Amino acid sequence: MKVSNPLWKTRLSGQIEAPLAAEIDKFENEVFARKTGKIDEKVFAETRLRRGSYGQRYDNGQRNDGKTTQKLEYPHADLTKGPNTLWDAPGMQRIKIPYGGLNAQQLEVLADLAEEYSDGIAHITTRQDVQLHFVHIEDTPTVMRRLAAVGITTREACGNTVRNVTACPIAGVCRTESFDVTPYAKALTYFLLGHPDTQDFGRKFKVAFSGCRDEACALVRLHDFGLIAVVKDGKRGFELYVGGGLGTVPQQAKLFTDFLPEEELLPFAQAVARIFARYGEKKNRNTARLKFVVSKLGLDEFKRLVFEERSQLTPDPRWTSYLPQIPAYKEEPLKPASLLQIEPGVSAEFKEWRRTNVYRQRQDGYATVTIALPLGDATSKQLRVVADLARKYVKDTVRSTVEQNLVLRWVSEADLPELHEELKAAHLAEPVAGTIFDIAACPGTDTCKLGISSSRGLAGELRERLAEKEFAMDEAIRGLHIKISGCFNSCGQHHIADLGFYGVSRNKNGFTVPHFQVVLGGEWEHNAGSYGLAIGAVPSKRIPETVERIAGRYLAEKTPDETFQQYIKRIGKAAAKKMLEDLMDVPAHDADPSFYVDWSDAREYSIGDIGVGECAGEVIDPIDFELAACERLAFEAQLALEAGNPDRASELAYQAMLDAAKALLKQRIPVFSDDPDRIVNLFKMELVEPQLFHDPFTGAKFAQYFYQAHERRGRPVTAERAHYNVEESQLFIEASHACYARMRTAAVPAGVR
Repeated sequence: MKVSNPLWKTRLSGQIEAPLAAEIDKFENEVFARKTGKIDEKVFAETRLRRGSYGQRYDNGQRNDGKTTQKLEYPHADLTKGPNTLWDAPGMQRIKIPYGGLNAQQLEVLADLAEEYSDGIAHITTRQDVQLHFVHIEDTPTVMRRLAAVGITTREACGNTVRNVTACPIAGVCRTESFDVTPYAKALTYFLLGHPDTQDFGRKFKVAFSGCRDEACALVRLHDFGLIAVVKDGKRGFELYVGGGLGTVPQQAKLFTDFLPEEELLPFAQAVARIFARYGEKKNRNTARLKFVVSKLGLDEFKRLVFEERSQLTPDPRWTSYLPQIPAYKEEPLKPASLLQIEPGVSAEFKEWRRTNVYRQRQDGYATVTIALPLGDATSKQLRVVADLARKYVKDTVRSTVEQNLVLRWVSEADLPELHEELKAAHLAEPVAGTIFDIAACPGTDTCKLGISSSRGLAGELRERLAEKEFAMDEAIRGLHIKISGCFNSCGQHHIADLGFYGVSRNKNGFTVPHFQVVLGGEWEHNAGSYGLAIGAVPSKRIPETVERIAGRYLAEKTPDETFQQYIKRIGKAAAKKMLEDLMDVPAHDADPSFYVDWSDAREYSIGDIGVGECAGEVIDPIDFELAACERLAFEAQLALEAGNPDRASELAYQAMLDAAKALLKQRIPVFSDDPDRIVNLFKMELVEPQLFHDPFTGAKFAQYFYQAHERRGRPVTAERAHYNVEESQLFIEASHACYARMRTAAVPAGVR
């Protein structure tokens, strides 16, 4: 039952622009047409995704073996007709927030919509978006109109489009920036939004702006089109990076030019978009991002094509029409600058909050305050509090962050004690911003159809556990970043964390056990300076102990001023993995059934059809040993890469995939040749074509990794290519584990070939 709020109309600042209103009307008609069966679901899916409307995961209390356990309750959801249907179960509405910019009125409308159409929670994403879960598709046109009336759109928040343009949340007030990137981010957002040259992509296209090079602000180097502000000979411009991306196998963006003049920003973005649309993969989504175009063509050829395309573009007045206004662009504070006077009676609690959550702006007397949101969630009541505080202390200068928080900019320093008290009353004053407690996590198994393990459940558990640990208060540990993804797709950005985790599963003695791969070597700073690699899978229930052990060893063994990245590099991946080996074991189900239940879920993770062994012993399937051997090979490949031997690393990575394919084939074919060409062909016929090596998590892309490695075998490789090969082999082995779980129950006849 939705909550009626007759006051919402009074909060609308103006009429919706006619073209946008017409678009929403059209979408509403398409919703009705789909519901009445007049539009095919595949056609409608692309339409709704471009309007930011996702389907979401529901299991309705069903275990993987089909037996009902507990009934899960979802607000406003009628799941009686079965889960995972567009009309019977609500979905997720993503809302674009360009560069994270929000004002008080927009916060209030988001609060109202979360309360009336969702579960009372607004979720901040790692792209500065806002997501509302459990929204019925029939209600989305109304949601869109109410957002549009306060200047917010959901257009192209999802789908094969230019996604939300992100930017440093302290742009304009940062002490180390070259200049404020805000007006440029805004100009590029609305230039690309709905542009004809951005409507024919094979996959999404992500853009980010940073005002400086060394901080993490906008994570430029993991974007398709990333820009860092620079000034050259008194002229503004940007370092332009292209072809970055996380996903299953991340690639760092490559420097396109060290100086792109500001007047070339929009035309060059248009030229890159046109090249992406023309040369990007359209049929195989697994290789359809811009990073694959850059890799396939090579950076030099890609640059040549972009420059050629730029020279042929028809001049557009919008390219430069915004530039004359930039010198006059500035945010205005609500109150005069006033320095903070620390009184003797100020609490230690306030001092700690000021140390972690308050940033001194380059403008004397002003500060930016971070409101840390656990798991990126804010209740409707909390959003209204933030809106009230924004009106009281600042002037339309609220921003969301890539760390899933909110910030209030231009707070007069003298107001900080009073602001702290008001935030504390709303449970919004946790002194954790930018610390190990400020954990980023994707939705995971809570609502995402691709989730494998409970990323949010683990994040919540880690926050509680770490808060009780004395070692976590040490400055060297407090400054670490933890990021968690529920699967290998890196929505939680695990590749660039000090301690990264992504969800996988393992088959143990007839049961499926939730696990997380442990990723080390990533760097959050320097705009995502380096990507980590997985060193091994640990049961979900042992991840808190894993964090404690790694952090404790770092604290005990680090040299003075040694960073965590430097420590991991010094000890090497082999030593890092060795310290966790005992934690990778899974006790028998009878000995400790808690390992077979994921975080924040009372139900057993899943049950397979292989029984527990006789006489209190364990019957270990030989394939478990074989896949474990493949994991060791993949890890040896990582060690070879670490030792500076990319060719050997690639050789081992390929062998790991080949052995995993052989192990799977042995489950279906009694005798077959060891010839690699023959194995690849049999793998296609016996596993890929029957779609055993194909599921919603992986599609067929992990099989493609194997095919491509087979074709490349024996060729010299660069360190960068070897890094990708190692990552791909690890993912192929993960897919092999999942494939074997399906093979145990699949009724697909095998043949002897």
